[in-house]
Amino acid sequence: MSKLSQLKRWLAVGVCGLAVATSAQAADKVYRLKMAETWPTNFPIFGDAPRNMAAMAEKMSNGRLKITIDSKNKHKAPLGIFDMVRAGQYDLGHSASYYWKGKVPNTLYFTTMPFGMTAPEQYSWFYYGGGMELMQKVYDKYNLLSFPGGNTGNQMGGWFQKEINSLDDLKGLKMRIPGFAGEVIAKLGAKPTNIPPGELYTSLERRTIDALEWVGPSLDLRMGFHKIAPYYYTGWHEPGTELQFLVNKRTWKKLPADLQEILRVAMRTAAYDMYAQSYHESALNLEEIEKNYKNVQIKSFPEEVMTAMRKANTELLAEKAAKDPLAKEILDSQANYMKKVRRWTEISDKAYLNSIAQ
Repeated sequence: MSKLSQLKRWLAVGVCGLAVATSAQAADKVYRLKMAETWPTNFPIFGDAPRNMAAMAEKMSNGRLKITIDSKNKHKAPLGIFDMVRAGQYDLGHSASYYWKGKVPNTLYFTTMPFGMTAPEQYSWFYYGGGMELMQKVYDKYNLLSFPGGNTGNQMGGWFQKEINSLDDLKGLKMRIPGFAGEVIAKLGAKPTNIPPGELYTSLERRTIDALEWVGPSLDLRMGFHKIAPYYYTGWHEPGTELQFLVNKRTWKKLPADLQEILRVAMRTAAYDMYAQSYHESALNLEEIEKNYKNVQIKSFPEEVMTAMRKANTELLAEKAAKDPLAKEILDSQANYMKKVRRWTEISDKAYLNSIAQ
């Protein structure tokens, strides 16, 4: 063998050895990511979802993916998750898309919409009806990826210190209510505001606000709202409230393909688990409310109010669609999909419940 051939062989062996070593190092590399959440420390259900996701991701990756989570008590910016993840201060975030409507109006459509889809209908739209693609179309330009982050199911219409008997009772009403629903009641003369979870009870107790909506029995009972606002109204505004995992795109691109897929699966699994947990807790806590808190009156809004809110909602949707082609694309997609899926809901779940009603 010539010296040149021998040199080529040695080089080939060296390159192969280096490739194997590099591959082994990549397989063993630990990726440490930071997540910021909107919720306070140890906040139940909402806070469980990101922790379940992080635990699953670490286990499925055999320890190669480790995620630490900072609650709002540490980062002090519960409604600043969008900016912090976009800037790379955090790799991940857990919050709700409609909180960003002041920055990017088209983000609000991916949490829930008044008179819109229920949680199962909305999940179908996200994963099989084009919802994920439209959501990414909105977030792409902001260096972000967005994934469903857990659903509360149908939310209650809120806690009120005074009974709502007519449209006049909404005029001047100061209410914590985020998202598109806030715009709807503002059109009817109310004064909506958004307040972080940790400040809700104090705001209602001190009459900074007259009413608030939070979630439903799953979380409302432990917040103590029943002590200071006895009227508990059924929902119309958030029929399937989906939280959100935000991911910095630069962080995502640095992850190996297998860890990207593990993170994707962990987020999807944790999101659905939150929906099941929320449904369970709502059932237990509703029983507790009806059994032990007789002062609470569970009511539905008068027909006059519901009709006016639906009309206002329709008019606002038309305005949004007329002003923004992307908003129109999203809203048309939701409306068209809901027509299809709602027919099945009506002859499956709704027909079943009606048929067995006593």
